[in-house]
Amino acid sequence: MSVARELEIYIDGASKGNPGPSGIGVIILSDGQVVRNISVYLGHATNNHAEYTALIHALQEALLLKAEKVVINTDSELVCRQINGLYKVRNAEIMALYLQARRLFPAFKEISVKHIPREKNKGADKLANQAVQQAMNAG
Repeated sequence: MSVARELEIYIDGASKGNPGPSGIGVIILSDGQVVRNISVYLGHATNNHAEYTALIHALQEALLLKAEKVVINTDSELVCRQINGLYKVRNAEIMALYLQARRLFPAFKEISVKHIPREKNKGADKLANQAVQQAMNAG
């Protein structure tokens, strides 16, 4: 399957307990078709840690797919506003993740991170929660 140079990506992070068992969900679309579903258990982390980890996974996968234009959709207002420079990053752990994500931005000709309502992010949310649930059931 040939992947277009433009990708639309939906990301979400979930944490049961905040901090607690956490996971990420990423859905990558090319020309409206799903090309990747990512569901990864992270272990014990905060929701913000999970949200940033989802962003990093999405950007790394977009690089592997040789994307030139990337639109990231997240229901995390904090991640969206921090990554777009509207909020300062005050937590040292989150700063490390923020910098890791920002270092990937120059690899793309065009990139944007948009805030979307939670209802529009149900697919990524389901993948994030699925990762947590599977790990909790196995443990």
